[in-house]
Amino acid sequence: MAERAALEELVRLQGEHVRGLKQQKASAEQIEEEVAKLLKLKAQLGPDEGKQKFVLKTPKDFDIAGQFDPMIPDAECLKIICELLSSLQIGDFLVKVNDRRILDGMFAVCGVPDSKFRTICSSVDKLDKVSWEEVKNEMVEEKGLAPEVADRIGDYVQQHGGVSLVEQLLQDPKLSQSKQALEGLGDLNLLFEYLTLFGIADKISFDLSLARGLDYYTGVIYEAVLLQTPVQPGEETLGVGSVAAGGRYDGLVGMFDPKGRKVPCVGLSIGVERIFSIVEQRLEALEEKVRTTETQVLVASAQKKLLEERLKLIAELWDAGIKAELLYKKNPKLLNQLQYCEEAGIPLVAIIGEQELKDGVIKLRSVASREEVDVRREDLVEEIKRRTSQPLLN
Repeated sequence: MAERAALEELVRLQGEHVRGLKQQKASAEQIEEEVAKLLKLKAQLGPDEGKQKFVLKTPKDFDIAGQFDPMIPDAECLKIICELLSSLQIGDFLVKVNDRRILDGMFAVCGVPDSKFRTICSSVDKLDKVSWEEVKNEMVEEKGLAPEVADRIGDYVQQHGGVSLVEQLLQDPKLSQSKQALEGLGDLNLLFEYLTLFGIADKISFDLSLARGLDYYTGVIYEAVLLQTPVQPGEETLGVGSVAAGGRYDGLVGMFDPKGRKVPCVGLSIGVERIFSIVEQRLEALEEKVRTTETQVLVASAQKKLLEERLKLIAELWDAGIKAELLYKKNPKLLNQLQYCEEAGIPLVAIIGEQELKDGVIKLRSVASREEVDVRREDLVEEIKRRTSQPLLN
C-alpha cells in the first residue's frame, strides 16, 4: 500500500509538472518527454482494483482470422474531414497523410541512431514552415546528426504525391529493407484504394515530411491544411495552416486496460477556433458582416403603441415558416431596431406604422442598401422568401 501511495504521489507531481510546462509554453520536445515519463509512471501504477468500474472492449470481429481491416475507419475519418471542410466553403484544402512506421523505417535505413528518432522527427515536422536547409542545419548543428545522414533523410522527406509514390517507395532498395516501412506503405496503398472508392483521393497527398510529433501515434497520421488562393496569376499557392489532424494510436488506450489488451483506435480533431478565425477574415475581406443569427426579418414599429400589431405580424410570419423576431421593448425607437439588425446581420426589416396600417401595406427595408418599398400585407411572405433565397456567400 505504501509503495502504491508513493507512485500515486509521483504521478500527481509529474502531472502538475506537465501542466506547468504547457502553461509556460515550453518546447514541444520537452513536453513530449515529460508526458512520456507520466505515462510510464501510470503504467507502473497499474489498475486500482477497488476503483475499477469499467472494462475496455474491442470490436467483436477484431483480428479474427485477419478479418478486421484497420484502413476502413482511417479512410472514413479522412472522408469526414473532406466532407466537413467542403461544406464550410472556406476555400480549397489538402489532406496530407503519412505513417509513423514509414518515418521510423526511413530514419533507420538512413542511419539515424535509435536515441535520436523522436528529436529528428520533430525537426522534420517543421518542413511545412521552414526550408529544408534550415531543418538540415537544426539536425546537424543543434542535434548532432551526421550531415550525410541528414542528406539521406532529405532525399525522402521532400517527396510528396499520391498512390504512385507509395508504389515507388515499395520498390525502393533502401526503404524495402525495413519491415516497419513496408508495413506502413502496404497500409497506405490499401488506404488509397478506399479513398478512391470514397471519391476523395484527389484531396489527399502522401507527404513524407508529415511527422506529427506526438509519440502515441502508431500508424497512419494526417493533417488538413487550407490553401490560399494566389493574389496574382502565376503566384505559388500558399498554405494558411492546419485546420484538422489525427491518426491511429493503437497502443494508447490499452495502457489503461487491466489485462493489457490491445485496443485499436483512430481519431481526428478539428481546429474550430482556427476555422472561425479564417471565416471571419474571409468575410472581412469581402466586406461582409458575420451573421450571428438565422433570422430573416425583424418586425419593427415606426411609432409607439404598436406592440399588438407587431405581435400579430410576427405570428403570421412564423406560421408561414419565416424566421422572424422582434425586440421585447413595448415602444422601441426605430433607430435602435435598425441598429440591432445591422449588428446581428439580419437582412430585412418589416416596419409597421400608422400610415402602413391604414394603407394595408408593410414597409420592407433592406438593411444593406437601406432601400425601402411598400409591400401589400398578403404578399409579404412571398417577398421575404424571394429576397432571402439567395445564399449568404457567393
